[in-house]
This record gives sequence, C-alpha cells and structure tokens, in this order.
Amino acid sequence: MLPGTHERDAPPEPGGRARYVAIITDGNGRWAQRRGLPVIAGHEAGADTVKARLRDAAQLGVRELTVYSFSTENWSRDDAEVAGLMEMFGRRIELETPELHTEGVRMRFLGRRGAPVAAELVQRMSWAEELTGANDRITLFVAFNYGGRAEIVDAARTFTGTTEAEFREHLYAPDMHDPELVIRTSGERRLSNYLLWQAAYSEFVFRDELWPDFSRTAFEASLDEFAARRRRFGGR
Repeated sequence: MLPGTHERDAPPEPGGRARYVAIITDGNGRWAQRRGLPVIAGHEAGADTVKARLRDAAQLGVRELTVYSFSTENWSRDDAEVAGLMEMFGRRIELETPELHTEGVRMRFLGRRGAPVAAELVQRMSWAEELTGANDRITLFVAFNYGGRAEIVDAARTFTGTTEAEFREHLYAPDMHDPELVIRTSGERRLSNYLLWQAAYSEFVFRDELWPDFSRTAFEASLDEFAARRRRFGGR
C-alpha cells in the first residue's frame, strides 16, 4: 500500500487527473479590497466560487473536493468579519444544502465543533451531513474551525494503537482520502496548517488568481499540471 492511501485505492493512471483534490481558497479579502467592497463581499464571492468549482469538479471526475473555509487561527480576525462569516456559513448551509443534495453532493465538515462555534451552526452542519449522507456523486469536505496541528493533537488524545492506519481512524474525517493534489490560490506558497497529516504525499499547484477569480479554466489547468507529473512516493 502506498503511503497515505487507503487499501481500496489504486494510484491514478499515469497522465490521469486527480480524483481527490484539496484547495486553500485564499484571497477573498484582497479581492474585496481591490474593488472597494467590504470584506464580507469577498467571502460571499468566494463561497459562490466554491459552489461553481464543486460542480466543475463533479463533471471533471473528481471524487472528493476539500476546501479550507475557516481555520482555528481565523478567530483572531476582526470581530465584525468573524461575525459576518459565521452568519454567512449558517445561511448558506441552510439555503444551499437542499440544492446540493439534489445534485448528488455528499457534505462533510471537518474541524472542532465545540465553542466558540455556535451550537446552532453545529446543528446545521450535522443536518447537512445527515441529509446528504447517502449521496455518492462527489463529496464536499469543508474544513471549518480547522487546523492541521489541532487535528493531530485531538487524534493523539484518544489514540492507543501503533500504526498509521489506526491513527487515521482518530482524525476528524477518517473516510476522507488523502488529497492527491493541493491547490492554493492568490500567489501564496505555504500550507497554512492545512491537512498536515493527509498532505504528506500530495502534489502542489500554486495559482496567482485570488480565489473568487479562480475559474474552471484555471481549475482544469491545475488538474492537467498534476496529470503531467510522475509521482514516486519515495521510490525512483
């Protein structure tokens, strides 16, 4: 078995596109600032882009798409921005989950679900997961109140085994495949505490577009760049 994969998985064929993709959706605030808009407008535009690229992903053969929506470090942002984000998340989950459900999208959230996340928002997340749980066209994993180090610490608290496979079962979403490809937008080139365990053997593509400007063309170009690479997993 290759490092970081499930026993049931085979590596993609050479020249094949990634099936498991994670994205660091960076640049919403800068997108709004450049247009003289409030920062929440950038986050709303970014959420629209998530939905659009999710539909593209399903058409392009991606089986799982993981997006970084709110990190454990993001609580340090301006109170008004955080409050606006929490309101937006709750509203969009309520309004958009039924639509995604009819399209065969399975929704999963990974991250800490206790305080300071409001109980009502946690309930909406659980509702979305339950409603869409049997769908199998594509799975959307939303990393919310998520930090890679926090995930490893939380898993270690309950881990009593000895193997990596056993440790995986204590992660926030043990059913999630390790991403074959991690994309980051906005020109930044760092992991930002994202999927530290799962991305051990991921390929990385860095794009200059701010997230709301990340088009289907840019997405396909990222998938094509992955397909052109040769993954060796420590071999030659």
